[in-house]
Amino acid sequence: MAHRKPRSTPISQSDMSAMCSKKPVLKWLLPDRSETMQTPRLPIDNMAQRHHGLTQAIAEQLTEGARVCLDRHHQSPTEFHVHWEDRRTDALVVWEPTDDRTKAAWANETDTTEAGACACVLAAIEMLDELVAVRRAETGTGADYYLAPPGTPADDWENFLRLEVSGTDQGNESTVADRLRRKLQQAESGASDLPAIAGVVGFRAKLIRLANLEEP
Repeated sequence: MAHRKPRSTPISQSDMSAMCSKKPVLKWLLPDRSETMQTPRLPIDNMAQRHHGLTQAIAEQLTEGARVCLDRHHQSPTEFHVHWEDRRTDALVVWEPTDDRTKAAWANETDTTEAGACACVLAAIEMLDELVAVRRAETGTGADYYLAPPGTPADDWENFLRLEVSGTDQGNESTVADRLRRKLQQAESGASDLPAIAGVVGFRAKLIRLANLEEP
């Protein structure tokens, strides 16, 4: 004999309202997307605390130059694309906006872009590979800084890598790629046998590109 379905009890209007106001249970079981998919932050602040090759004064100068460059085209916070060979990621850039006095002090676009690029490239390499600046490179070496893992002595040359940096204020992705090729050539012609990395920042393009110099 077939079973009869029990007759449903009519749902009152108040019960219906209570049911609709309840939050789905599954929503509370899901992880917070803001925590699991958080974009890493580009560490351009307090760099002297981590980079032995930067004094407090120099680190603040580089960061200040970066802030002026960023203010030319963007508002804080903003995301930059970071490319290192086959690695692709985004980085959140957060900075304190500069005032008119600071902008006037950095009115030379070339100097400002160079300083800002150093801050951003060093920060990107620290973020991706945990390498830091350990000392400034000498003229003719095809590099701006020497890199090494944190805690490496400043005379441990066997563990050093060279870093050549450049930046462009108005350039697009093609400009950044062309500048990166030229910087790799400059590193290759330098008077040093140490392995090298080149890095270029496109401030308007919101792009940081890094590349390793291939050994001959």
